[in-house]
Amino acid sequence: MKLYNTLSRAKEDFVPLKAKTATIYSCGPTVYQYAHIGNLRTYIFMDLLRRGLKLSGFKLKTVVNITDVGHLLSDGDEGEDKMEVAAKKAQKTPWEIAEYFTKVFLFDCERLNINKVEIYAKATDYIPEMIDYVAALIDKGYGYETSDGIYFDISKFKDYGKLSKIKLDEQQAGARVSVNTEKRNPADFALWKKAEKNHIMQWQSPWGMGYPGWHIECSSLCKKFFGTKLDIHTGGVDHIPVHHENEIAQSEAREGVKTVNYWLHGAFMLVNGGKMSKSLGNAYTVQNLIDKGYSPLAFRYFCLNAHYRKELNFTFEGMDAAKVSLERLHAALLKHKAAAKIKASAKKISSYKLEFETAVKDDLNIPMALGTLWTMLKETPSIDIYNLALEFDSVFGLDLAKVVDLKKENVKAIKLPKAVLDLAELRVKARADKNWAESDRLRDEIAKLGYTIKDVPNGYTVEKV
Repeated sequence: MKLYNTLSRAKEDFVPLKAKTATIYSCGPTVYQYAHIGNLRTYIFMDLLRRGLKLSGFKLKTVVNITDVGHLLSDGDEGEDKMEVAAKKAQKTPWEIAEYFTKVFLFDCERLNINKVEIYAKATDYIPEMIDYVAALIDKGYGYETSDGIYFDISKFKDYGKLSKIKLDEQQAGARVSVNTEKRNPADFALWKKAEKNHIMQWQSPWGMGYPGWHIECSSLCKKFFGTKLDIHTGGVDHIPVHHENEIAQSEAREGVKTVNYWLHGAFMLVNGGKMSKSLGNAYTVQNLIDKGYSPLAFRYFCLNAHYRKELNFTFEGMDAAKVSLERLHAALLKHKAAAKIKASAKKISSYKLEFETAVKDDLNIPMALGTLWTMLKETPSIDIYNLALEFDSVFGLDLAKVVDLKKENVKAIKLPKAVLDLAELRVKARADKNWAESDRLRDEIAKLGYTIKDVPNGYTVEKV
C-alpha cells in the first residue's frame, strides 16, 4: 500500500514497524462545541485509511485523543482555553461541556458510519504523563521556565520546520511580536501553562498549579500508547504549520529519534468556494444536513467523490447530486441482488476486484474505486456482482448490505390490498411522466381506501391510517 507522506512530499510504500500491524494516532476534536462537517471530513478520511489498511490485511491499533483541556483560542499560545470559554458561556463546568460534546462527536461519527477506533483518550485522564513529559524536556535542555509557564526552545531543535518546510529564521521573522518578552524566541511554544487563580481546570505540578499545552497532549499520548515510535499520524492540513510541527519537535527532542514514520493530512472543506466558519454561519453540522433532508450517508458519499488530499467544495447543489447518486446506486445494487441465480464470469469478478484494490492501495484513491463500483454495476445483473459490491463497501462504508427494496418490503409488512397496490403503481408511472396532477389524484384515491402513501428513495411507503 502506498501513502502520501507529508514529511517527504511523496508517495511511499507503507512498511509498518511491526509486520501486518498498523499503529495510528489521529488528532481528535477539541470538545467545546459541535463538530462541523469540515471537521468530520477529516475523520471520514481517517476511517477510509483504517478500512483500506484492513483491506490490505493489517491489524489496527488506533488512538484518537479527546482534547478537553489546553487548546487555547489560537493554535499558538494566545487567548483563553477553549473549554473554559465555552463553560463560562454556557454556565456549566468544563467537564460537563466536554462530556456533552464528546458524546455528540461520537454520535456524529456513528451516523457517518465511521468505525470506532481501539482507543479514545481524554487529555484530562493523562495529566501525570504530560507533566513527566515536560519534566523530561527540561532535563534535556529543551524546556525553560518563565513567569507564566514552561516553553520549548525551538532554537535548540535543529530540524524545526521540517514538516511545514519553514526554516527557523523564516519562522522567527514571520512570528508576530509576542506579548511575552520572557520567551527566548517569538515562536517558542508552551509545554505547560501556569494557571491564574480563577482558572477552573488546573493541576499541581513541579512548576505550581497549571495545565498542559495543547501540543504536549499528543506527544505524551503517543508515548503512552505506542512507546518511542508509531507508524502513522493523521490530522487536517491546518495542523501542519503549528501543531504537528511542534509535536515533532518535542517528541524527537525527548526520544532522540524519528518518532512517526508517516504523516498524513486531509485537505480543507470549503463552502461555496470560501472558508467554512461559524462566524459566517456556514459551519454546518450533521444534524443541520439531516434537518434539510439529507442522510448522513449521503454526506459520506459526497466526501468519497474527492481524494482526501484535494480540497472539497461543499454546496447544497452538490449534496442534492450526492443524494440522487446514492439513490441510483441503491437501485442499481438491488437489480443485482434480485438476480440471485445469475452468475458472473470469474474472470470479470477478478478483474473488478483487482481494479478496486489497486485504487484503494494507491494512497486511498477512493474516487477511482467508486468509479470501478459504478462501472461494475452497469454489467448484466448478477448475484456475484452484488456480493462483490458488498466487499467493496467494507472500504466505502455506505451500509450497502442494508439496502432493501422498500416497495417489496412494505408490501410484505402490511399486506397491501390489491386495489391500493395497483393505485400506488399507477402513481409511480404518473410521477415518472411528471404528471403531478394525476399523481395527486391517485394519492387521494389511496387515502379514500384508508391508506397514506409517502415517497422515499427507491420507491414509496404505504401506511394504514
